[in-house]
Amino acid sequence: MAVTDEAIEKIKDMIVSGALRPGDRLPKESELAADLGLSRNSLREAVRALSLIRILDVRQGDGTYVTSLDPQLLLEAMSFVVDFHRDDTVLEFLAVRRILEPAATAMAALKISEQQLDALSAQLDKLGAEPSVEELVACDLEFHRGIVQSSGNSVLCSLLDGLSGPTTRARIWRGLTQEDAVSRTLHEHRAILAALRDRDAEAARSWATVHIASVEQWLRSSL
Repeated sequence: MAVTDEAIEKIKDMIVSGALRPGDRLPKESELAADLGLSRNSLREAVRALSLIRILDVRQGDGTYVTSLDPQLLLEAMSFVVDFHRDDTVLEFLAVRRILEPAATAMAALKISEQQLDALSAQLDKLGAEPSVEELVACDLEFHRGIVQSSGNSVLCSLLDGLSGPTTRARIWRGLTQEDAVSRTLHEHRAILAALRDRDAEAARSWATVHIASVEQWLRSSL
């Protein structure tokens, strides 16, 4: 194992074991290196690597701290990696969304508040019957983000937020090239919202599946 990898593993073990907790300040570099049996250079490289993936927060002139370890913060690294996707992997991203998002929508049916439902309805009303493709896709992102946030699962929300980017362009392509894409999307949004208002988790799950699968099916036939 490379010395930097070893240093990363040792710091990770301290966090996993509870020796270092969210918000804790790391001991001074010289002390921590001695305690872990590491060189100061390898420790420094490990801290730099862990700060890039938001495990550690290096504050100039103050020290190094363990972050909140909030799922949304940690999954930002996944979003960075996702940004480097190739066009031929978009179907794979859609397939993952088709697994996760209907489950989140079903969960939301049991937890979403009337106020949140009214906000989603107002969002669709504001969009109107003939929005531009760009307006529709922007609304689509916010509509689903609002539903997933209502599921109460922050990890699921962060995962889906990170996965939504690669499929945005596919949704725009579909809106520009498929004749009934806009009207179908609006209809599916209304159907999802109606199922959520009825607190019908299975209907909400089914409509979310149909919604994502229709984009996936179109893209598969277009490639």
